[in-house]
Amino acid sequence: MKNILSPIKKRLVHTFSNGSDGVPQWQLDLAKGDDPGYHLPGSAVWAVHGSMSPIVAGIRTLLMQALHPGALAGVHEHSNFREDPLGRLANTIRWIFTVTYGSTEAAENASRRVRRLHEAVQGSYSDNLGTQRGYSANDPELAGWIHLAFTDAFLTAHKIWGGAIPGGPDAYVREWAQAGRLMGVEDPPLSEADMHRQLDRWYQSGELRVDARVAETVEFIRNPPLNRVLRPGYRILFAGAVYSLEPRYRQMLGLAVPRLGPVTLPVRLATKLVLGVVRLALGRRGPSELAARERLSRLGVPGADA
Repeated sequence: MKNILSPIKKRLVHTFSNGSDGVPQWQLDLAKGDDPGYHLPGSAVWAVHGSMSPIVAGIRTLLMQALHPGALAGVHEHSNFREDPLGRLANTIRWIFTVTYGSTEAAENASRRVRRLHEAVQGSYSDNLGTQRGYSANDPELAGWIHLAFTDAFLTAHKIWGGAIPGGPDAYVREWAQAGRLMGVEDPPLSEADMHRQLDRWYQSGELRVDARVAETVEFIRNPPLNRVLRPGYRILFAGAVYSLEPRYRQMLGLAVPRLGPVTLPVRLATKLVLGVVRLALGRRGPSELAARERLSRLGVPGADA
């Protein structure tokens, strides 16, 4: 089995680490630090982010974030996502895992680093009424939408394809609110119900929209420049991400849950099977979690060696 999955593991590691075939140094550095960090073993955040469901959640997050014209303008005008999508993916993974598994200092430094990069991400866009509006990636309101889309995607994907969440969905939303605060979000939701209320306000506000730029982005997310070994599995994971969207957002994005093959395999089941293969290829615990457990064990934190 190991020999069969070896090519898949190699391509997955290469993809998630932006071309590196080994463990990036920043992951090994998560073993450093003199405090436990914001999240611990047994937390809701460790349960969700340590599963395979974030792979689907990441795709879903990109689809949701594209609905905000300010967020989309920032991506199109200030990033090289077309030329270097894996680099952008690797940077996002680095921030998520550092906040999840790193010391307090590491998490805060990683967030400051992202916010510094965001300082240049500003400009203007035309809203649904044709009025020019300014945007800034560090604007608390825009950061709030990004945080909502992320939290909703990761929670929803885990509820469908992950295991139990310690403390339930509310615990995950409450714990990950800290990541929102680190990124300048002023009022991150503290419960699942609060998260849905905030999402409803955004939907009803009329600020979200779909245009040609959104359609172009969705098509890029549907068919990213992946290695051919990963393309069949990604096709299923994209279908899973679409499946997990609320119908109102699917309708806005012009998406429908795809059929998988001449004999339709249920998307939910197919996605679960692909995530299972990824788990077998990568192993139960990734380098970030192992490095964090090394730090926590050194600090004598209960449960670090479990």
